[in-house]
Amino acid sequence: MLRFMPVGDSMTIGSAGEHTWRYRLWQHLRATHDGPFKIVGPREALYDKATNTPTSYEYADTHPRFPRAHLAGWGEGWLHMAPVIADAVRAHRANVLLVSLGLIDLGFYTNAEQTAENTHRFVTAAREADPRIRMVMLPVIPNVRAETDAPFAAQVARFNELLAKTTADLDEPRSPLLLASPPPAYDIHRDTYDGTHPNASGEHKIAAAFAGAMHEAWGLGGAYDVS
Repeated sequence: MLRFMPVGDSMTIGSAGEHTWRYRLWQHLRATHDGPFKIVGPREALYDKATNTPTSYEYADTHPRFPRAHLAGWGEGWLHMAPVIADAVRAHRANVLLVSLGLIDLGFYTNAEQTAENTHRFVTAAREADPRIRMVMLPVIPNVRAETDAPFAAQVARFNELLAKTTADLDEPRSPLLLASPPPAYDIHRDTYDGTHPNASGEHKIAAAFAGAMHEAWGLGGAYDVS
């Protein structure tokens, strides 16, 4: 059985009242993946903006079978996930990591090169927990700050280049690393509610990026219909 663990920041944990891209991908895999699977992770809650805490369970769809599990946090990045990923992989026996990180790091904590170093630490730690783990990495996707802050946009572009290089350099047959393509036609004015966090269409496009990468490279699931 495949055990998928979503790892990410505020775009992955989501906030009260949202479906999240995790939900969209779960629906897709239920419809297209040939075989049993689970969504796993040490956390389940959404972020509650009213209290500024990750304590909400008010998902837009309360389907009783929806596995809410994840390893995502509002304001967390590679810097925060690298030290905890090994324990999470061991405890929840994850064998496919779906990772969307980097925006927070570049915005508040580290430059592109330092962020890439933390990516390397993350991969090393995950493999220490499971030498055969698979990982899908999503580049930093369009966001409102990059539209108006040229130095930040340059850092995003540089990190995405380094992420591609890191993924290629660290890829190995027993523990493949896969770089997902940025969601095609992702528009912060149509696919987010604030320039950064995905609305329903953005959730579908992020889920499609992960699903498409796994389908094309590993034959998992099927093509994702975003219409």
